[in-house]
Amino acid sequence: MKPIEMKRKIEKRLSRSEWRFSYNKNDETMRIEDIHTKKGMTLSLNGLLTKWEENKDTYFDELIEHIEEAMKAMNEEQRLSGKEKAIFPVIRSTSFPTESNAGKKLIHDKHTAETAIFYALDLGKSYRLIDEGLLKEEGWEESMIKEAARFNLRSLDVKLREDTVAGNTFYFLNTNDGYDASRILNQPLLESMAEKAEGTLAIAVPHQDVLIFADIHNDTGYDVLGQMTMSFFASGRVPITALPFLYNGGELEPIFILAKNRPQKDK
Repeated sequence: MKPIEMKRKIEKRLSRSEWRFSYNKNDETMRIEDIHTKKGMTLSLNGLLTKWEENKDTYFDELIEHIEEAMKAMNEEQRLSGKEKAIFPVIRSTSFPTESNAGKKLIHDKHTAETAIFYALDLGKSYRLIDEGLLKEEGWEESMIKEAARFNLRSLDVKLREDTVAGNTFYFLNTNDGYDASRILNQPLLESMAEKAEGTLAIAVPHQDVLIFADIHNDTGYDVLGQMTMSFFASGRVPITALPFLYNGGELEPIFILAKNRPQKDK
C-alpha cells in the first residue's frame, strides 16, 4: 500500500461533514482538521504504514478509534477543576514536541537524556496533554498539576508478568491503560525492584504501553534486553526510547548494548 492509499482508506472511514482532510506529498503526511474550530492532527503516513504492515488484523481499527477519540477530545472544552484524580504524568522521548497544535507550551519536565515528562488529563479512551493556556484558564499553578499527577500515578495497579531467560529474570508491565511506561516515575516501585534484584537492575520504556524490569546476571541478559527493547520500540504506537537504563543509587543511566553484550553508558 502507498501513503496516498492509506490516506484514502482513513478518509473513507472517517468521512465527516465537519472534518477537512488534506495531503502533503512532500513529507507524506495527512492533516485532519475540524472546519469550525480549526483544531486537528497531522499523521505521518509512512509511520502508519509500517505499523499496519506489522499487524494488519487489528491496527487499522485501533488507529481509527484513536483518531476519533483524539479529535473529539481536542474539540471539546476541558476542565481541570473537579478532575484532579484524572491527572497523570506521561513519559515521552526528548524529541516530542513541547507545544500543542495551537502553539501553546505544554507543561513538561526533563527526566533523563532520553526521556521527558509531560502531564495529561485522562478523558477515558483518550487524554489531553496539559498546556499553559489550560492552567491559566483554571488559575492553577504548575506545582498543583505535578503534585496531583505523581500522587495519582502511585495509585495505579502494578501487575508484573515474569519470564526467565538464561538465568536472567524479566518483568513486564503491560496494562494498556496509557500509563505503563509512566510507572517508571513511581520511585517506591523502582526501589522495591532494586531490592528484589539479585543481579544488576535494568529498566526499559520502549513505548507508551510497556515497562520492562530486568534482573541481569550475565551477558546473555544484556543481549536479550537489547533485542527485546528494540523490538518493542519498533512496534509501539507511541515509541519512547530503544535504550534501556541501568538503575543505580536512585539514578537512571541510559546505556547502549553492543554486539559483544557489554553495556556502554550513553554519553
